[in-house]
Amino acid sequence: MRQAGAYSGVTYWKTGPHSLPLARIKKIMKKSGEDVKMISAEAPIVFSKACELFIEELTKRSWMIAMHSKKRMLHKEDVASAILATDIFDFLIGLIFHETTTAASASASAAGDLPESETMSIPLEMRPFLQS
Repeated sequence: MRQAGAYSGVTYWKTGPHSLPLARIKKIMKKSGEDVKMISAEAPIVFSKACELFIEELTKRSWMIAMHSKKRMLHKEDVASAILATDIFDFLIGLIFHETTTAASASASAAGDLPESETMSIPLEMRPFLQS
């Protein structure tokens, strides 16, 4: 017989509260490949906890950057800087630059005053972290 384990500060096992919706996690897992057809009930719970830990770690690192800049609010640029400054988050770098260039391109094309090469510049907040 299994014992109840600690999960998000409350002791539950399979029926405990989850910060992230398990049905959504299961749906994402099924979309990950054609070979994924059957998913056990415990797998989305593990993924939910892993996502919580990932978000917590990224938030802590982003908050340290915000505090270093003497800010009291976490901004998108702080998260981007934390991603650039941490090797384990390298898989997210393409997402940062895609969002930065997409947002800049949309605003520039709406204004009609900047060429596309100008919109792909790196924000000032990220530049210190790119220098090695």
